[in-house]
Amino acid sequence: MTMNSLLLVASLASPFAWLAAFALPNLRGRALSTLWLAPAPALAAGLVGLRTGRPIEWTASSTGPSLSLDRSGALLLVSAALLWMMVSLPLFRSERPNDRMGLCWLMTMVGNLGVFVAGDLVSFYCLYALASIPAFGLFAFSPDGQSRRAGAVYMAFTILGEAVLLLAFAMLVASEPHGSLRIHDVMASLAASPWRGAVLALVIAGFGMKIGTVPFNGWMPLTYTASPTAVAMVLSGAGVNAGVIGLLRFLPLGDALPVAGSALMGLGFVTAFYGVLVGLTQRQPSTVLAYSSISQMGLIAAACGAALGQPDLLNSDAIAFYAANHLFVKAALFLTVSLWAIPGINSSRFHFVLAGALALGLAGLPPTGGYLAKLALKPGFASGVTASLATLSSIGSALLMTHFVMCLEGARATEAAPAGLLRNWLAVAAGAMLVPWALYGLAGEAMSKAFGLSNLVDATWPVAVGLALAFVLRRAHWSLPDWPEGDTIGLWEAGFGRLVRGGPPVERLEARSRQWPASSLALVIIALVIAGASALGH
Repeated sequence: MTMNSLLLVASLASPFAWLAAFALPNLRGRALSTLWLAPAPALAAGLVGLRTGRPIEWTASSTGPSLSLDRSGALLLVSAALLWMMVSLPLFRSERPNDRMGLCWLMTMVGNLGVFVAGDLVSFYCLYALASIPAFGLFAFSPDGQSRRAGAVYMAFTILGEAVLLLAFAMLVASEPHGSLRIHDVMASLAASPWRGAVLALVIAGFGMKIGTVPFNGWMPLTYTASPTAVAMVLSGAGVNAGVIGLLRFLPLGDALPVAGSALMGLGFVTAFYGVLVGLTQRQPSTVLAYSSISQMGLIAAACGAALGQPDLLNSDAIAFYAANHLFVKAALFLTVSLWAIPGINSSRFHFVLAGALALGLAGLPPTGGYLAKLALKPGFASGVTASLATLSSIGSALLMTHFVMCLEGARATEAAPAGLLRNWLAVAAGAMLVPWALYGLAGEAMSKAFGLSNLVDATWPVAVGLALAFVLRRAHWSLPDWPEGDTIGLWEAGFGRLVRGGPPVERLEARSRQWPASSLALVIIALVIAGASALGH
């Protein structure tokens, strides 16, 4: 085993070791206080992957589990590991959350870091479930009705997404002629599969639920609004990027599929504009951020569509970089909401300007990381209608994020602000500004392109238009009609109610799905998580 392979194994073994230590009562306190160190090997493995530019592989045996890390996975792994470290350090050293939250936090971290390095279908499926299901315990056990409803909706979409992906993965396995479960092998055989169209639709639907594409977006604002700040920070960034890596792994982005690419691009742009329009109707800053995430994930879906239709114009590395930047900025902005809850903080001009720069960075404001992210995706939307839609998306993002900053003016405390929050916020904000520049260089992008005058102008004027439009509309006292938080959830709740009445057929389908061992293992994981969370809750 090479040193790089050993580091790759350690990236997953390390958080598992902390989870094992947490299971021992005598070590539980020490495990939580040092929890921020658990992602360190994952961070190192990701940096090595970016520096070398070559995939890192490890396989237990020809039929056993395997790990794999390419450049796009390394970008997402580095960003996720940094975020888990930044959030875990103040959260578990300044206070002692209850054991249930500690368990759910650890399990979510294990799964979240694992999906970026999983090299086979079984490992990916189980780690993806681990990244999604235990997160329920991070926010849904609150006694208020809003959190309970958000938890129920979140779990419904999570389980539905798992079921959809299980069917897609079963088709992928059936299409592989040699019985291999490695992701590279099953994707290589997809082109000859008679179920290629069905697999693409199921993959887009399954991971689309995770990233909040229309019409599967309603869970996101409910969850983010009901979550404590630390939870919203990791779910809106590292959590949602589990869906992004799923799209990058299980869409054949190296093949030219113009019809499928155009359909996914259309869905992405619809989601991007939908997130802006509904976000403008919201008044709570955290809810506005949730709809901003929907819009940003829509643009990522559109970029995946562009790469699927014309792989020579855009690759997965650019999409991963965009997602990594979104992770840092969104984490900083959710922390900004808590910061503004402290009386007197929003009177500081420096803090206000920095918060505004972070927000407008999502629209591509130079010289933020968002500008680099937009620049990375630019080749995929270089001409015609797609170029116009991408420009309109930037204007819409600038409009929405200006609306977010305006909403901060009336923000009030909803929870006690942790000690040292301002210091932590400045550190996270600085990271959101500077880390994308470092990753941009490590990803092999030419810095000269970032300082080109035409690129700077192309990025600046849509932000200026969106900013000006926001102030004009405010002066005119114009606003969109109020839209309920969670928007499409009312329709989905009615649909799930009807689904319950179809219980017997669902049970028969579930029994068949258990024939695949990964499904059984995932169901065991689900049962253990729920049982453990319930036990810790008593």
